[in-house]
Amino acid sequence: MAVAVKYGWLTDEPILTPDGALVTTDGGATVARRVLDMFPGAKLLATAPAKGDGFDVVTFDDLDPSTLVINLDVIDSVGVFQRLHRSGAEPRIMNFQWINPSTFHHPVNFAAMGLSYAMFPTFCAGERTASEVREVTRKWCVPTLAERARVAWADLGVRTQLVRPRQQTDVPVVLYPAVSTVERKQPQAFVEIVETVAKQTPIRVHARLNTTALASETALRLSRQKWAQVRPLAKGREEYWDELSRTTAFVGTATEEAYGLEYVEGLLAGAVGVLPDRPWARRLVPTGYPFLYTSKAQAEQMLLRAVTSPDACRAEVDAVAAKALGTTEVAGALQAWIEANHNVANFDEQFKAQVAEWFN
Repeated sequence: MAVAVKYGWLTDEPILTPDGALVTTDGGATVARRVLDMFPGAKLLATAPAKGDGFDVVTFDDLDPSTLVINLDVIDSVGVFQRLHRSGAEPRIMNFQWINPSTFHHPVNFAAMGLSYAMFPTFCAGERTASEVREVTRKWCVPTLAERARVAWADLGVRTQLVRPRQQTDVPVVLYPAVSTVERKQPQAFVEIVETVAKQTPIRVHARLNTTALASETALRLSRQKWAQVRPLAKGREEYWDELSRTTAFVGTATEEAYGLEYVEGLLAGAVGVLPDRPWARRLVPTGYPFLYTSKAQAEQMLLRAVTSPDACRAEVDAVAAKALGTTEVAGALQAWIEANHNVANFDEQFKAQVAEWFN
C-alpha cells in the first residue's frame, strides 16, 4: 500500500533542512519520521517536490489516488479530502493525533477536529489523547456523526538502542525537557525552581528551543542567567542523545502531556527526572517512583538532591524499577523497565496492525 505522511502544513516554518532532514521544531518531526520508517517507500507531502533524507517529498498532484494519507495536521483532514476528491477517487485518510486536542482553544478548531475525528479513523499517541479525541467528537459533532468515529491508541515508546554511555560533567546539568514555552508546559515554574536551586549549589541549565520559543519572555529571562544556556534545537538525533548523556537531571512542569517522549528519553539516558505528581507523569514511571512532587518547594528539594547526589538518586530509582519488574537485578533496572513498558516496537506493531484493519 502506498503511504504519504502529511506534517507541517500548519506552520510557516520550514520542515526540512537543506540536507533533507526533518526540522525538529516539535515532537511532530520525530513522529513523522517514525511513520516514514514504518512504511518503506512512504513519502512526505509538501507544497513542492524535493529529496529528503531517506524519503521522497511530493505534492498532492504527485499522489496516486489509492495512496493512504496519514495526516499529522489532523485539524485540516476535511480539506485534504476535498483536495484529493477532485479527481473523483475516494480518498483514504487516517488521522494521527500526536498532541492533545486541548492544545487548541478556538471553537472553530474544535469543530473542525470533531468533524475530522468523525469522518476519518484516528490513531492517538497515548490513552489520554484518545480520551480527549472521543470527548471532542461527542461534544462538537451531532450524534449521527459522532457515532461514526473510530479511535485507537498506543504509547509512542522510545528507541533504546540510541542511548549513549554516560558522560561526567564538572558541573551538574539540568535540562528544560521541552522545545517550546507554551502555557501548558509551565516554563515559568521551571525557571523559578532552577533559580532557587542555583542559589544553593552550582548547576548549568540547558534549554534547546524552537525558533518561536527562543524569543519568548521565559527564554529571555533564562538566558540572562550566567548559569543558563539557551540555544536552538540540536542538529540531529546523535547530537541530541550526546547531550542527554551529559544531563544530570531534568524538571517537568507541564500540566498535561499527550505522552511525554522527552521525559522517557531523559530517564532512559540516566538523568534523574523530577516530575509533577500528575496522571500523565505517573504513566511514565514505575509505581513508587520517588521523584514525583506536589509543590514547588518539594520540586526544589528533589532537584537539589538530584544534582548533589545523582548516583544515590539513580540507585533509589533503580530499586523501585527492580521491584516493579520483580527482579533482584537492581543496577540498570529503570532502563530495563522502560524497555519493557515504553518500547517503540510495541507502538509500531499496534500502529501497523490498525492501519491494516482500517484500510485492508
